[in-house]
Amino acid sequence: MNIQQRIQNQFDDSVAVKQAAYAAMAHRIELATRLMADSLRAGGKVMACGNGGSAADSQHFAAELLNRFEKERPPLAAIALTTDTSTLTSIANDYAYEQVFSKQVQALGCAGDVLLAISTSGNSPNVMAAIQVAHERGVRVVALTGKNGGKMVAMLRPDDVHLCVPADRTARIQEVHLLTIHCLCDGIDALILGETT
Repeated sequence: MNIQQRIQNQFDDSVAVKQAAYAAMAHRIELATRLMADSLRAGGKVMACGNGGSAADSQHFAAELLNRFEKERPPLAAIALTTDTSTLTSIANDYAYEQVFSKQVQALGCAGDVLLAISTSGNSPNVMAAIQVAHERGVRVVALTGKNGGKMVAMLRPDDVHLCVPADRTARIQEVHLLTIHCLCDGIDALILGETT
């Protein structure tokens, strides 16, 4: 197989997974969008966390809310829990890496806020610890996962929202995670700006 064919296969596979994801996830993405928009309109905030590529997605999402997505609007309260290296390294050094997000949620999370917990496998211990503390603080959770949702599934409460990409390949899951984040940003903007109900 030559490089051109490999590229074609990547595109074809990505399109197929995105179509399957739309069928499986569209309703739940709407629920997550409304949950986040309601929190932001009520003066709450959205926190986001994840590791590796999911850390980058957390930062991307927070930036789109805090600054802007595609339309001009007032800034929205969003925090990526993945960006403060002094906080992350001090918690990891003094306590444990599993607590790098949960201690931030404990300090910053308030009832009515939302945590976007991103893990392609659904098995990231530090993301699961953040979910546990979020529940203790009255923070609702939107879990963005793949595969079968992993161990995070059992942690979620009925009023949380689970967005699980129906795929096993990490690259495909990450591609749908980015698209989902853009859907959330677009929907939040539409609700905040009164362009939809």
